[in-house]
This record gives sequence, structure tokens and C-alpha cells, in this order.
Amino acid sequence: MSSTWGERIKLSIFGGSHTEAIGVNLDGLPAGEPVDWEEILVQMARRAPGQDPTATRRKESDEPHVLCGLLDGVTTGAPLCAIMYNTNQRSKDYENLRVHPRPGHADYTAYVKYGNHHDVRGGGHFSGRMTAPLVFAGAVARQILGRRGIQVASHVASIGGVADTPFDPVSIPSEWMDRLSREYFPVIDPEAKERMRQEVEAARKDGDSVGGVVECAVTGLPVGVGNPMFDGVENKIASLAFGIPALKGIEFGSGFGGSQLRGSQNNDPFAMDSQGCVRTVTNRAGGILGGISTGMPLVFRGAFKPTPSIGKEQDTVNLRTGENAKLVITGRHDPCIVPRAAAAFEAAACVAILELLAESGLL
Repeated sequence: MSSTWGERIKLSIFGGSHTEAIGVNLDGLPAGEPVDWEEILVQMARRAPGQDPTATRRKESDEPHVLCGLLDGVTTGAPLCAIMYNTNQRSKDYENLRVHPRPGHADYTAYVKYGNHHDVRGGGHFSGRMTAPLVFAGAVARQILGRRGIQVASHVASIGGVADTPFDPVSIPSEWMDRLSREYFPVIDPEAKERMRQEVEAARKDGDSVGGVVECAVTGLPVGVGNPMFDGVENKIASLAFGIPALKGIEFGSGFGGSQLRGSQNNDPFAMDSQGCVRTVTNRAGGILGGISTGMPLVFRGAFKPTPSIGKEQDTVNLRTGENAKLVITGRHDPCIVPRAAAAFEAAACVAILELLAESGLL
């Protein structure tokens, strides 16, 4: 299993949902960068389970333990390695899944790929729990970006059929970015959150789950970051974001909606601002042209599928007998992963932007 990403900022994630610990190794960080531990814990808490009726009842503190790479709270330039102990496993809940793969989950593909030697407990290395090390890496990267005037934040754009107010892609207030980037279940319109909770609760009571969309923004990124073709801003963000197990789609700027417009409607007119800088009047490009940042806010959205582990009876197969079978999943699972996924989506963006800055010689 390859769980390593990046060329200049190298990220490696290890462990499994029910192993003794999970962790991350982050190599290539500049030396001398202070790390505020309280801010790290703020980000870890945003992803941690058991905080809200929309999430699994499994409780994990997700407090990282740094093994190396920090000295007196400052990066040393050596690889930064941290682990999070797993303390609340119920591995017996998963024994049946080695024989009866869950629809919508990686049980069957892992069974074939790894000859039934994979760790099925809690989804093993395929579990959403593996986003905790990613969030730690993103929390470190976020602080380095912040000292360079770059902010990253997201909000739950929709759950099921309930939508939040979207970002204004031309101008996103700094105070919004700061607030959203620190919240569990971040939304722009507070009233939308309650309607979303009702949507999740209706699915939970039905033994089901529901998906949704997270909209993310990056502000303060200078013009000229990224490359055309295979090393563009979109490429970097998407390649890391798709490490989040539930992510099934990503779009930048006007995305798929832009495909229904004419060029005259979708193009962003250029204009000089009061400081003599080139800006665009609109931002349907999402802050990226030709894989390179335009200086406008980066705006992109990720579509997260409904949690596959649900309480309803589902059709599956018995891998030992080769017969059709029925499956009812027990255990503790999120009726909606989207609020917790927001922190992971932001974290992926933070690490990807740090990699792009390193490529551009801006670290």
C-alpha cells in the first residue's frame, strides 16, 4: 500500500483504524517555523468523532504525540513525525465483513487486491479515521501558510437537499475565513445548519446515511503559483484531496455548472484595481488559469458520498461459499461524514498549497 504524497513536501500516512496508533511523517518543512500547539488541537478537534449527533459515537481524543521534528515548539528541518493512539476500538464488530463485503466500501476490492490479508477492522487503512493524520499535517501547514498571508477555510455547502449560502468567489472576508476554519460543522448561514442536522437525523432514524458537498477557499495566494499540464494547482489539490476516502468528485470555480454557459458568460473580464493590480471582475475560473494562480481566491468544491456503513439490510455475497447473502451492519458509524470531512478537505488544501509554494521557491 502506497500512502506517500509530494515531491518537496513529502507526506506519508501510516496505521489503521484499529491498530495501536495511526500517524504521519511530514518531510521537507522549512526549519525555524513555530508551531502553536493549541491551534493544532483546534484543527484536530474539528475532525474528531463523537462531538455531534451527525457523527459516530466512537470517542477518540485525536491528540497527536510528536516523535521528532519539533524542538521547543519549532520545526527543526528534520522530518516531523506524529502519532495518534487508537483507544476506543470494537474490532469484533467487523469480523463478519471479511466474508460479507459491505456495499459501497473497499472490503471487496481490498480482499482481492491483498489476498484477504488486509486489516478489515474498522476499515483498516481504508478508514476515514486515516484522515486524522492528514488533519495534523494540514494544521502544521496552515500555520506556515498563515505567516505568509494565506488563509484556508471551508463550509458545508450542502447536505442532501439542504444548501448553505455559497462563498462570494471575488471577495471573501478575512474574518469569515478565520471563523469557518476553526468551527466544527462550519456554515455561512447559521439557519442552514439546523436544517442540515434535521436531514441527517431523518437518515439516521431510517438506518441510513446522507452525503453532501464541502466548498473550500484559499485567499492570499500570490499570482503565478503552479504550472500547466500535470503540475497545476488543480492537480496538486485534487491528487491529495482524493486521499479522503469519501470524496467522489471535485470541481474548481464554476465547475460543471460552467459547462452549461457560453464563453461570454463564463469568462472573467480583467480589470485594474485601485492598487494598480490586475484582477478579474468575476471569478468563475476559481482563481486558476492554465494551472496557475491568478491572485483571486481559489474556490473549489468536493462531493462526499453517503457513509456506506448503514443499518439497513443490504444485498452482498458470501466470499467463502460464492453465494448471495444479506448483510446488516452493526457498530458505530457516521450518518453523515460531511461536517467532519470539512477539516480534512481543508487540510489537504493546506498541504497542497505548501507544496506549490515550495515548488515556486516561496518557502
